[in-house]
Amino acid sequence: MSRLVLKSILLLCVVAAPATAFGVDLPEKINVAKQELQLNGVGTRQKYFMDLYTAGLYLVQPNRQAKAILEAEELMAMRIVITSKMVSQQKLVASLQEGFKNSTGGKLQPIRKQIDQFRQCFAEEIASGDTFDLVYVPNHGLIVLKNGRQKGTIAGSPFKRALFGVWLGERPADADLKVALLGSSPRR
Repeated sequence: MSRLVLKSILLLCVVAAPATAFGVDLPEKINVAKQELQLNGVGTRQKYFMDLYTAGLYLVQPNRQAKAILEAEELMAMRIVITSKMVSQQKLVASLQEGFKNSTGGKLQPIRKQIDQFRQCFAEEIASGDTFDLVYVPNHGLIVLKNGRQKGTIAGSPFKRALFGVWLGERPADADLKVALLGSSPRR
């Protein structure tokens, strides 16, 4: 894929007014690669009664079925806005490692290389207010952006399924967040 085409893929444009959820503004719609994605659901990741981050799931069409979303070979994105000083680079990487283990049922070996590439995208310090966009582009891979700057691209739909499975799988990082991302809970 040419560099020019790749740059157009990464252009995340807000195309509708933001929705405020959990004190964080997330756009109702974004434009990726000249295609509109809708906010499917938004929620907050909590641990020990503390809000750690707010996440929004963006899909081409609304979908309430986690398995169908995980298996879909279509453009989708997850936006994560860090809301706590308690989220550090080390803690986030450790949490994602546990999430991958739960998402794959402990079968990490087939995607070990991709997980290592993904971890490198989180090598810098993380602070409250940082925004991560995880954009899956079919036949290209998962593009990771931090505060609008590309940090890496990880190929393969098995990796995409494992990553989105961290939040939408059978053993999600946070069951309430899974429900919210599927659009089934009220926004605060």
